[in-house]
Amino acid sequence: MKPYSQLSDEFLSNQRMLVIAPHADDEAFGCAGTMTRIKSLGGEVYVVVVSVGDLQHYDGKDERVEGKTRASEMDEAMAFLGVDDYDILYRSTELHERIDTLPRRELIELFERDGRLAMDKIKPTMVAIPAISYNQDHEAVFRAALTACRPGVPEWKNFQPIVLTYDNTALFWSLEREKFHPNLYVDITDFLDTKITALEKHRSQMKPAIHHSSPENVRHLALTRGKEISTGAAEGYMVLRLVL
Repeated sequence: MKPYSQLSDEFLSNQRMLVIAPHADDEAFGCAGTMTRIKSLGGEVYVVVVSVGDLQHYDGKDERVEGKTRASEMDEAMAFLGVDDYDILYRSTELHERIDTLPRRELIELFERDGRLAMDKIKPTMVAIPAISYNQDHEAVFRAALTACRPGVPEWKNFQPIVLTYDNTALFWSLEREKFHPNLYVDITDFLDTKITALEKHRSQMKPAIHHSSPENVRHLALTRGKEISTGAAEGYMVLRLVL
């Protein structure tokens, strides 16, 4: 047993984690190992996906993937991970990859109190939101979720002690001031295969090995994060707030 494992297991077992994902599959890229570990220890995990919709893929074949396919794949991934619940906020081709056109206040209200799994309702102890990237949907969701997690009067508004941004294999293509530098790690050595399988449930989104978002590269990234903390595999996060 690693010297830190007993402490971290006890900590994670007491978490009620909410993962906010711009699209179906982002939750697996960033958090599937952590989600699985928390569930294995008796904690709770919830996922809110902002958007699924029809999209023409940039894959050399002009393949069009339908939103209902993305939603069906999400069903499979969530069932496989055994999450406590999940929700998709928008099933609209007009909004998919255009979340930045929504009024930010509308997203904030869904995250805070109006969504079926809003923070006021499930009262998460840990919230994981996407890091800023070149993807306009990711940035829009980050900004809205950051606002939704702002502190307030505890009797009036749910307060989340832990707020994190999660990793993605596309984050290397960022401006220097927006680079992702993890400062919190979750050891997922025992859950790496589960993470990859959960990701592969999103079959329509999988890329060949040369692509930075392929399952092979997701595995490489987890192994690299593991080496950064002298363990087998890990998921990295940036801490926005940590209250103990």
